[in-house]
Amino acid sequence: MSATKARQVRHNKAVQVLGRIGMGCYGLVYLLIGYLAVRIAVGGAGQEADGRGAVAEVGSTPVGGVLLWVLAAGLVAYGLWQALLAAVGYTWIDKEKKRTVKRVTSGVRCLVGVSLGFYAARLAVGAGEQGSGDQKQQELTATLLGLPAGPFLVIVAAVIVFGVAVGSVVKGVRRTFVEDLDLSKLPSGTRRWVEWLGRIGYAARGVVFGVVAVLLGFAAIQHDPSRSGGLDAALRTLAAQPFGTVLLIVVAAGVAAFGAYCVGAARAQRG
Repeated sequence: MSATKARQVRHNKAVQVLGRIGMGCYGLVYLLIGYLAVRIAVGGAGQEADGRGAVAEVGSTPVGGVLLWVLAAGLVAYGLWQALLAAVGYTWIDKEKKRTVKRVTSGVRCLVGVSLGFYAARLAVGAGEQGSGDQKQQELTATLLGLPAGPFLVIVAAVIVFGVAVGSVVKGVRRTFVEDLDLSKLPSGTRRWVEWLGRIGYAARGVVFGVVAVLLGFAAIQHDPSRSGGLDAALRTLAAQPFGTVLLIVVAAGVAAFGAYCVGAARAQRG
């Protein structure tokens, strides 16, 4: 697809609507991750607190089959919308370097959205993949560690994830996420709430990614892929700290706030 054609598709009204609905589905996943994290904090069993766990939690409801198909369609739509943004989006950003970073970030969100969407579809037809998110993270870490200069590569990955974590916290504190929103599209009474949810959500998300980076670092230093992990491992690591229950509940509330932000800001998201 040419750049001109991609821009035309990106501005198509139907594509914009589907993308925003998909952003709401993406937000629902984070809301459920927050809920699952609270269950971990209070000692409850159940799904892992990550994207796959959130999708599986949807499937466990009485009307899970239908909801999984809706969620699958929404997440794939969101992923494809992010692919368009990665290719030709963020034209409202003046600085080329910053625009490039945002496009790369949208590319990552595309992969996450499409991956979770297909996972939801597989669950809907009773063919969910084996292995948790943490297991897949550990398998990938083991593969990297098995390569020449493997520990160095894992350290590099940890540094990149830590950079994403810091960027997320800074984004929340400095409210730079607002530049990607057209707040005039939101009812005046909700704009302040959306901004506060974004600030809290991005900061909490950064904390969790920071823990993921630390786990990767330990895996590299000790040459032990089992020390790495994804969102669920990061949240359980927080729970294992002094005052871990309170700490995890606070972070879980922040993660849920990010989900609520995605739902609330979908209408205002520039496309």
